Amino acid sequence: MPFSATWNTLLERLDALHEEATLITPLSNNRIRITDVQDQRVIIQFRDRDIDQTRPLQRDQFETLYRRITEESGEFNLDRLPPDADPYPAVLTIHPQFELDADAGVITQTEGETSTQLRDSDPATDVDDRTEPDLDVYADALLVVDALERHEVADLSELETDALGTLYTLLSDLQRDANDLRKDVADVLLSRLHHDRPVSAPFGSVQRTTRQTRSLKDDETVLAAFEDAGIDRERVLGVDRHKVDDALEVTDLSESDVYDIEESEYVRKAEVDEERKETRLQGLKDQLAATEGDETDALQEEISALEDRIDSLTSFQTGTDLQE
Repeated sequence: MPFSATWNTLLERLDALHEEATLITPLSNNRIRITDVQDQRVIIQFRDRDIDQTRPLQRDQFETLYRRITEESGEFNLDRLPPDADPYPAVLTIHPQFELDADAGVITQTEGETSTQLRDSDPATDVDDRTEPDLDVYADALLVVDALERHEVADLSELETDALGTLYTLLSDLQRDANDLRKDVADVLLSRLHHDRPVSAPFGSVQRTTRQTRSLKDDETVLAAFEDAGIDRERVLGVDRHKVDDALEVTDLSESDVYDIEESEYVRKAEVDEERKETRLQGLKDQLAATEGDETDALQEEISALEDRIDSLTSFQTGTDLQE
């Protein structure tokens, strides 16, 4: 099929989109919408940016992407895209024969109708579709926010001991559950990020990196390697802490005979009143569910303003178009 036919079909589909329809780019997860459709280009708007919001996507660049897909058995790896070029495959999926597989990192051409990266409405205003996640970190976060609102934390030294104890317990639970969820999120992200390329998101960016950890091989392998290199065994032999501890158990020596011991004091969470936490949490959920009218509108405006302020500090634009 010639590209001209594909292009005309794409323009027809774009013209038919609702003006608030939102597309999600596959690499950076930016939210974009179509603002104008012309014979030789498509104008998009980034919904998560305060600067450089609009950008033209040229017909010849779409054709380049089309050629690469068709010349490679109908599949193109997204990690081969130049930086900041992922709006092109996102828009191309509006055509009924192109589909993105973000998990596999490819865009494919198919025979039949496919899905797109289209969201029917702006999720920031789609309040009715919001649901309560069944996650411990969500409950912990609500309780921490409630505690921070009920206590003046600008000067912690002015708080009563029981209030400080409540804050410490809740923050400890939040940290533990947030770390667990963070690890789960990282495991999924790792399969989607490619070649140390930063991927921007509304509140920041993430990047795949490599970290090395070291552990010694068995003693004989290590010692033999150094001996072959002309290093005497005595130069690399030292005291093994685990062997010292084993020896202490079968001798009359005390720890102070072989260890320099320093004591430090710290606070730890001794126990958690789960029943009281659950009671307070349910009360908070009931309050949120009962919030209506002007209070809901005001809350949404405050959240939107906060997101805009954060986004203005974290977003960036490379300005690199897709090249042949």
